[in-house]
Amino acid sequence: MIVWHQGALRPVEATRIDPTDRGLALADGLFETMKARDGRILRLERHWLRLAEGAKLLGIPLPLDETGLAAAARELLLANGFARGEAALRLTLTRGPAPRGLLPPERPTPTVLLTAFPLPEAPPPARAVLVKSVRRNEHSPTSRIKSLAYLDQILALREAIAAGGDEALLCNTAGRLACASAANLFLVVDGRIWTPAPSEGALPGVTRAVLLERARARGLLVVEAELPRHLLARAQEAFTTNALSGLRPIASVDGFAFPEPCPGPITRRLAELLEAE
Repeated sequence: MIVWHQGALRPVEATRIDPTDRGLALADGLFETMKARDGRILRLERHWLRLAEGAKLLGIPLPLDETGLAAAARELLLANGFARGEAALRLTLTRGPAPRGLLPPERPTPTVLLTAFPLPEAPPPARAVLVKSVRRNEHSPTSRIKSLAYLDQILALREAIAAGGDEALLCNTAGRLACASAANLFLVVDGRIWTPAPSEGALPGVTRAVLLERARARGLLVVEAELPRHLLARAQEAFTTNALSGLRPIASVDGFAFPEPCPGPITRRLAELLEAE
């Protein structure tokens, strides 16, 4: 396996991350998971803008620009045999090595790591569990960026699997629906498409944004709002979105199936809109 690290391609076994790197020590950094096709990143501009906004919030300088990321991705995909077809990419950005302590250095030297791997197979419809042990903190600025700190999502997914599911749904601190473990959440209620607003703790997902734009352009009724938990009982369909799996239907929540067959008619239509690149 070849990785792109600090501006150069390297064998993974020859790649060294400094033990004092703040990404390793404090989760002080960001990441982007992206889908590639025939050597290029899909929706590159949207991923780049989200990365840049997150880096600005954290005060981490970006060592490369959008063009540089596209070039690095091409080199990496070619080196790993993914120049044709589809693959997955992960970009990790940390503040870099620094002395111990919470305060970051005045002049950080960021670490940038880009990895490529086969695109995972599309998962089956989700058996979701509304978890109780973890809440999404909608008041935290980090709820709106792709922070390296994913322990809440890990704990939530473990709870869901222990309960017999394979996906976790998280509420925010107010008890309203926020998101899935690593995806945005959508409900279809009486012909309308509902999704939690970013102010509710939902990450502004790239695939989420594309779906909202395309649905509205075709006259579908889309609502970004506060979603109380009891709305799940009124939903006819539900699904999640993220960059790698695209749109994933939800078959059931806490063992209760939705009224429409899975995937339902609106879910199928939206999946077709997303696939139309």
